Amino acid sequence: MAIENTAVVELWRDSAAPAADRVKDLIPRMSVREKVAQLYGVWVGADTTSGQVAPFQHSSESPPADWSDVLRDGVGQLTRPFGTAPVDPVTGARAVANTQRELARAGSGIPALVHEECLTGLGAWQATVYPAPLCWGASFDPELVRQVGRRIGTTMRRLGVHQGLAPVLDVARDLRWGRIEETIAEDPYLVGTLGAAYVQGLESTGVIATLKHFAGYSASRAGRNLAPVSIGPRELADVILPPFEMALHAGARSVMNSYSDNDGVPVAADPALLTDLLRETYGFTGTVVSDYFSVVFLHRLHRTAGSKGQAAAQALAAGIDVELPTLDCFGDPLIAALEADEADISLVDRALERVLLQKCELGLLDADWSPEPPILTEQDPRLDDEESRALAGRLARRAIVLLRNENGALPLAAGSRVAVVGPRAHVADAAFGCYSFPRHIGVHHPDVALGIEARTVLEALQADPAGYQITYAQGCPVPDTVSSVLLRAERAAAEGGAASERGAAADAVDEEALRELGDRQIAEAVAAARGAQVCVAVLGDVSGLFGNGTSGEGCDASDLRLPGRQGELLEALLATGTPVVLVLLVGRPYELSRYADRLAAIVCGFLPGEEGANALADVLSGRVDPAGRLPVGFPAEGANQPSTYLTATLGLRSDVSTVDPTPLYPFGHGLSYNPAVWTESELPAGATWPTDGTLRLAVTLRNDGPSPTSEVVQVYLHDPQAEVARPVQQLIAAPRIDLAPGTTSTVLIDLPADATSYTGRAGRRIVEPGEVELWVGASSRDIRTRLPARLVGPRRQVGFDRAFQPEVSVVEG
Repeated sequence: MAIENTAVVELWRDSAAPAADRVKDLIPRMSVREKVAQLYGVWVGADTTSGQVAPFQHSSESPPADWSDVLRDGVGQLTRPFGTAPVDPVTGARAVANTQRELARAGSGIPALVHEECLTGLGAWQATVYPAPLCWGASFDPELVRQVGRRIGTTMRRLGVHQGLAPVLDVARDLRWGRIEETIAEDPYLVGTLGAAYVQGLESTGVIATLKHFAGYSASRAGRNLAPVSIGPRELADVILPPFEMALHAGARSVMNSYSDNDGVPVAADPALLTDLLRETYGFTGTVVSDYFSVVFLHRLHRTAGSKGQAAAQALAAGIDVELPTLDCFGDPLIAALEADEADISLVDRALERVLLQKCELGLLDADWSPEPPILTEQDPRLDDEESRALAGRLARRAIVLLRNENGALPLAAGSRVAVVGPRAHVADAAFGCYSFPRHIGVHHPDVALGIEARTVLEALQADPAGYQITYAQGCPVPDTVSSVLLRAERAAAEGGAASERGAAADAVDEEALRELGDRQIAEAVAAARGAQVCVAVLGDVSGLFGNGTSGEGCDASDLRLPGRQGELLEALLATGTPVVLVLLVGRPYELSRYADRLAAIVCGFLPGEEGANALADVLSGRVDPAGRLPVGFPAEGANQPSTYLTATLGLRSDVSTVDPTPLYPFGHGLSYNPAVWTESELPAGATWPTDGTLRLAVTLRNDGPSPTSEVVQVYLHDPQAEVARPVQQLIAAPRIDLAPGTTSTVLIDLPADATSYTGRAGRRIVEPGEVELWVGASSRDIRTRLPARLVGPRRQVGFDRAFQPEVSVVEG
């Protein structure tokens, strides 16, 4: 259906007409092939040299799309034109504009929607690398996260990108899961609060936010990526779903399905989740896009479909509108299924209407639409500009967590002799998450420059105005030897048996050589520590994908010991008698109990991005007071405990089990050089809490110190009696309060009764009258006040329209 230029503007191109009318005018003009073409993406430039960035990417049976065929029928989305290989931003934007012109002139005449990853910033070469989501969680600062989302969206719009595949709203359930770094926290309220803030920021620029991964993905069995999920309906409703509900209220216009099967039903084929719940209960009107290859997984992995055509029919019926990343099941297999009456054309039209309404919202159907993105006419086309770097730095500084500080070991004394050691001390991308461009794509292009400026921790301390006398030793190899072996094995298998034998021999040699190298490097680190007044040991993760790292998608852990030989290095450093400050650059918490009481201090940065090293130097020197709080607890003795603070009584320590799940450092924990003084926490005298109203909590803090400080007022609900076993405590408010020296502030928190709701025995969310307690404190374990409260009034049923957030105000003085 080639659209000819005429003097009269067709209704579907008329920007003044209602969007629904425009779409109704357009759909009948389209052939079946043109309709189907709007329901898939095309991934140009993805090949085996680009590295695996999605599960089983290189085992796909589908040949690359022929561009002339694509032009004939049109295309719904362009997949990652900036995030598949290192592309100069201006060159890439010009290429996308040319592609859009071709699409507008041929086939259906409908431009493509362009999507990119944007979890830690736009996933493109030379774009700012912001802190990873777990770092957002450590900040407890939704306004700062909102600003980051807005800045990322602004960058995307400059390039002509319409949709971002973020945020991840999976609640952390098992710390062994590799994607913990992509989660925000182990608490659904905190995940939802910060996730909704990011959505508001991104959507405010006109970029579509895509919520991942709906729903249940993070609860995979044994913390293994893409493993079955066996949670019950109450855990799904009360832990997994609330962050998605909050982000939908914030205006998210797209949702991505989970790869997993929940109790045997793959989400990609589950109308109960993707249609009944998401659309009919939540009222969602946007688009559902498939996680990469998840439609064909119905055929190849889940085996609920006997063919690709059946997989397409199942996904459409469930409620998936767009197949990503490229045409596979929604291409010729779907066409064949439609011709054989094995798929329903009405479901194609249903999905098509949603897709076209969204393109209408984006202006892609307007007669005066232009493919030229703003960056092509900008004087300064940089993506990583000063404003973006400064924002990345503010979030990183807000999120650095001080876990331990014995006898004032920190801040470091100016001019002191400092040994900086460890495999993460002098690596430029050591603070980057797995969805940052350098770790996601750049690692497969070692000859290409990083594209942005990023100091290492060593460089930041060497340049510090405190004038430290620095010595350096790596200490042990970067702990990615497992991935190196896996990659060699993969290459060897591709080359046949003889190559496999050579690869096995090479592995043995490599392991012996690595052991000898590690021994020498540990000895060098010990010598450096002995000659110093303090040793700063920078340890942690290599973030990567599918075995190419120790943290990240497909990089699950069999236990929670420090990766590689880092624990051995730490023991050797502690044996020197020199005070050791442990600096962690990690994507998950690790089991530190065997070292913690011998360490002078512990500082944690959850992959704090390109300004992470500067932020850490500011905290270590004392120029910045550590303000982060743990979004996930650190496990205590025993290296394989997946539990979180959010548990019923039977999940706590007891005399009937030899396993103690009590964390070493609990959810919400974080120290300060200048802690606020808690003076009073109170409820109004004689006040009751209406089951359909609010209750005001007042907490007063004072700063008696000489420098600014910040505190997170954590409010937990304790419900002593309910229809079902409830969590012992659950976060329902967490405002951050900044205090200037010598000031006092009272934070007023109006708590909605809806915050006490839970899923009862009948499977409905209820607010019920009765006695509860508010536990107010500085962490989930550091409770300063327990305040009894009584809910009065009728038992209520609440749903998607319930109140999720308290109203917060601050009174100075």
